[in-house]
Amino acid sequence: MYEEIKHSEVEVNGVRLHIAEQGEGPLVLLLHGFPESWYSWRHQFAPLAEAGYRVVAPDQRGYARSEQPEQIDAYTLLHLLGDVAGLINALGAEQAVVIGHDWGAPVAWSAAALRPDLVRGVAGLSVPPLPAGPSPLAAARENFGEGFYQIYFQEPGKADAELAADVRASLRRVLCGVQPDGKPRPWVVPEGKALLDTLPEPEHLPDWLTEADLDAMAADYGLHGERAFTGGLNWYRNIDRNNELMQAFKGLRIEAPALYVVGEQDLVNAMVPAPVLSYLLGEVTPNLYRHVRLPDTGHWTQQERPAEVTEALLDFLKHLDG
Repeated sequence: MYEEIKHSEVEVNGVRLHIAEQGEGPLVLLLHGFPESWYSWRHQFAPLAEAGYRVVAPDQRGYARSEQPEQIDAYTLLHLLGDVAGLINALGAEQAVVIGHDWGAPVAWSAAALRPDLVRGVAGLSVPPLPAGPSPLAAARENFGEGFYQIYFQEPGKADAELAADVRASLRRVLCGVQPDGKPRPWVVPEGKALLDTLPEPEHLPDWLTEADLDAMAADYGLHGERAFTGGLNWYRNIDRNNELMQAFKGLRIEAPALYVVGEQDLVNAMVPAPVLSYLLGEVTPNLYRHVRLPDTGHWTQQERPAEVTEALLDFLKHLDG
């Protein structure tokens, strides 16, 4: 079905990254989140390539077919920005439009802020730009308690083992169960419960996710065995470290043209209230082109609403390129 997508590997910053690619023209980088991979952009490749773009989606460091450094501190935001810069260079491009979802969004926003010479346009799905400030984990503890999923992920090996015990089942339960009733609320693990206790087995898959999709993602994640999810979880284990590192750039705005897309039922809305979001977008992205809110859409934006997300991205690219 996706036979036009080409797969290869590049080495950047000493880490081997798998990339999926289609099309020719100006470079568009698609950065996935957790627990996803290049495959989460499967619906966007062909339309963007047909519009005249070279579309490249890496498995980011630690994920799926890409290499997984051992040390937790090898997954800081600055390492991830280095991967983006190295990838643009390795692909022979001078600049790129960088688009990120979930964890990919902070990487995209930060790349636009810190490397404006490389990023000519930026789009974030689900997660808005979040400047450095007080400890994010301390704030999360105060607002959501010790069971908040980002805090639950901090203990090395704990969530890793739970999720890796059955990779396919874990992906199914996370993708289907983070918001089973469509209500935006933070993901919290009750005291005495395990992570997957909060994610019941779905009775059936949503219409945007097939058994073949799960097979494809599980096969890629399974390449890391017991560490199937460890690379992605290590991104969370650098949240406070990232905040410390980014203090040097506090107040830096994103001057590149920007797009923000979020589902109205996305759990991120429970963590970033509307007034805060409006402030962030207004202060951090002065050249915001559009703020798109998708009805009846949860967290897995480009998978749940591929046509609408693709339309928003094509409109944004048209805005950039006339």
